[in-house]
Amino acid sequence: MNRVYVCSCFGITDKQVKEHAAAGACTPRQIASATKAGTDCGSCVRTIQGLLGRGACPRRELLEKGDGAAVLAADSRLVPALTGAAAAVAAVEPEPRPALAEAA
Repeated sequence: MNRVYVCSCFGITDKQVKEHAAAGACTPRQIASATKAGTDCGSCVRTIQGLLGRGACPRRELLEKGDGAAVLAADSRLVPALTGAAAAVAAVEPEPRPALAEAA
């Protein structure tokens, strides 16, 4: 079986990205939290986006349903080193900033 490296900075393969995606990682940021991929030179971020695709995101669906406990459980499987408050912080994606109104 051939290894296809997605992130040469940290030696992360496409298989590892897909495994984390199957465990609930839906964004490149979540993959980065789990593997560090995309946090050095950044050249792999588009490849990671392509591997994640535009399919359904179980984590996002749980958030929309208000099931924060399940999201935290998924995050703890992705990043076992994070527990308690750190896991809660990692589970929160920043809200998009509203567009600034143009000055008249």
